[in-house]
Amino acid sequence: MAQFEHISPSMPATLSRLSRRCKAAGMSRRAGLAASLALSLLLMAGCAVSYKFTGTNIDYAVIKTLQLDKIANRAPYGWAPMQAMLNNKLQDLYANQTRLQLVRRNGDLHVSGEITAYDQFNKSISADGYSSQVQLRMTVNIRFENKKNNQQWERQFTATTQYDASQSLSSVQESLVQEMVNDISDQIFNATVADW
Repeated sequence: MAQFEHISPSMPATLSRLSRRCKAAGMSRRAGLAASLALSLLLMAGCAVSYKFTGTNIDYAVIKTLQLDKIANRAPYGWAPMQAMLNNKLQDLYANQTRLQLVRRNGDLHVSGEITAYDQFNKSISADGYSSQVQLRMTVNIRFENKKNNQQWERQFTATTQYDASQSLSSVQESLVQEMVNDISDQIFNATVADW
């Protein structure tokens, strides 16, 4: 929503008075128009347009609470901190970008799920026949329920990233997992409350 700040309601009247004064002073129509334009630009310089967009599609008169269950790590291979990283990121997103109150049970919206996969595989092979790029993939299965409009779904969200095979996974894992957690969290947030 655009908001205009500091626009004088008398601006059209001011321009009209300026035009009459220019005529009385014997200025040409072109010079009067230029003076009017200059004055309007000066007046508009004090204007500011601000936009506020939260990205959510929530009717807060109807939906007030969110039950966000802990997302468990059920991947056969996983990195222990990624469960906490994902849960913290999701909580932060909903707390900072919505006005929903987080509750332990009986929320108007309910989000639950689990991390189902955390895999790495060779993405490209170099000329010497060895892997040059390794791709890391994380998949999360999410169940969503909107109790106010009886909407329910279950979806999988996946994020991938890659790293140079000359690096060890342990040296880059934290930053790569954080990148994938951010991506998956945004996907989940958008699917549940932004309708994107």
